[in-house]
Amino acid sequence: MLLDLVRQFRRAVDPITLARDCGLEPDHWQAEFLSSSSRRVLMCCSRQAGKSTITALAALHEALYAAPAMVILISPSQTQSVEIFKKTHDFWSKLPDAPSATQENLTRLELANGSRIISLPGGEKTVRGYSGATLVIMDEAARVEDALVAAVRPMLATTNGRFIALTTPAGKRGWFYEEWMRGEGWERVSVTAKECPRISPEFLAAEKAALGPMIFEQEYFCVFHDSEISAFGTEMIEAAFVDHVELLAHAA
Repeated sequence: MLLDLVRQFRRAVDPITLARDCGLEPDHWQAEFLSSSSRRVLMCCSRQAGKSTITALAALHEALYAAPAMVILISPSQTQSVEIFKKTHDFWSKLPDAPSATQENLTRLELANGSRIISLPGGEKTVRGYSGATLVIMDEAARVEDALVAAVRPMLATTNGRFIALTTPAGKRGWFYEEWMRGEGWERVSVTAKECPRISPEFLAAEKAALGPMIFEQEYFCVFHDSEISAFGTEMIEAAFVDHVELLAHAA
């Protein structure tokens, strides 16, 4: 009994312990993320860097040790949201001492400690019925419409809840790009493919040859590029705006 209490305490104060108990040895950047207490996090990462895995672990930690918690998982599509949900569910199933499920299906897990983990598709109308979230995780955040973000943020209004947005870049547009470049109050996490020990240099060389430099840099090196169909680059458009305009004198 005493050992069980010690284990639960260690997991509660150190999410890295929970990760290891679930069979996950975090990369250095993942361990830093788990140790962070920031309420608002932007995570711009390479494909296959492990961003969805580590945020799934954060979702489970919230549900276990901030009960009764409400964890909302959102992506542009239900299929993508379910992927993080499945990872969270898999971690939970590896803990024999975790709270049992009182409701369990493909998109929802309710635990005996009162916590709920809910997977939602990325539709503004779909998410408006939910409130009181203690953690919102938004996957593929650079591909989420601004209207959805506006609908999600009030979920956290009364809880001082945590908002984690993770993605690979999707061009110099949208709410994620604007917040990444100019937003205030965010912790920013950037992880390129070279920082992931599971991605080999040989694989990256083959991907660069297959994808071309622009898509390759976007998918694996966190670079925000203008769309190939843009007539004018973002820098050129921004340079066209000035703070002061002199009025032209009228002819006599």
